[in-house]
Amino acid sequence: MPILKIARMGHPILNQRAEAVPDPTAPEVARLVAAMIETMEDADGTGLAAPQVHMPWRIVVYKVMAERAEAEEGAEGDSESEEVPTTALINPVIEPLGEETNVAFEACLSVPDMAGPVRRFSHIRLTYQTLAGETVSREAEGFHARVLQHECDHLDGVLYPMRVEDMRQFGFVDALGKGQGMPESADEGSEDSEGDVEELGDVAAG
Repeated sequence: MPILKIARMGHPILNQRAEAVPDPTAPEVARLVAAMIETMEDADGTGLAAPQVHMPWRIVVYKVMAERAEAEEGAEGDSESEEVPTTALINPVIEPLGEETNVAFEACLSVPDMAGPVRRFSHIRLTYQTLAGETVSREAEGFHARVLQHECDHLDGVLYPMRVEDMRQFGFVDALGKGQGMPESADEGSEDSEGDVEELGDVAAG
């Protein structure tokens, strides 16, 4: 499959609400998903949304590596972070579970070389359709929940800089931390933590 061109912040397609996919089993949906996965892997990303590759559909592809999640969240006793294989989400819907939030730095393939702290819900429920047309519902926490919220924001025309509360901490990755006392790492599960400045895959999470 070809590597798709990634839209950058400022392109109109990133500002609009994506359309629902009427038939998740359609061959063109499978072809787009395959190309999105290849593009995400080529960019060393954690996630990618269809609008980022100039397609106004409600589709997300993502993965969560256990090592990455553990690095972002920090050690929490003897618990191990869940690894999520590359997954395609068709028409995903996110529902917050509880009021707890946390703050961590995010980046985006559509906003290259920049990062900023974003507040997200710590625990969510995700409902989506598969390429086979089946409906799946699952819960996600921590870094997994953050990736999903970041990617699904793209489907509603929202880029992470729009959620940065303190613009003094938003900037170029190679400049952040100079004179700001930005922590090298933090527990993403805490209320006001700020993690490493790394691209979530797009967040490379989209």
